[in-house]
Amino acid sequence: MHIQFNSDNHVEGYQRLQDYWSGEIANALSRFEDKVTGLHVFLGDENSDKETSGDKRCSIEARIAGLNPVAVVNHADTIEAAVKGATDKMKKVLTTTFDKMRTH
Repeated sequence: MHIQFNSDNHVEGYQRLQDYWSGEIANALSRFEDKVTGLHVFLGDENSDKETSGDKRCSIEARIAGLNPVAVVNHADTIEAAVKGATDKMKKVLTTTFDKMRTH
């Protein structure tokens, strides 16, 4: 499963975040690796220099073989919390998607 990261120019420590979260996301979604061809992760800070609650954003789009892509977005106070929340949401979406496919 290929994981591609992108960010806006307000995210600090981008390379460190990419290196760490690539492994964490791949591990969390490893049971879907035979069905998901790629993940696109976008990190952003919606208010740049202003300190406001929930302004860090992580969106993850999963490319699924033979199906339309699915996407989730999570907002949090830190990039780390936003990525963790988006990863958890993606796990739920993929579980639901593939469970529905099995029942049909």
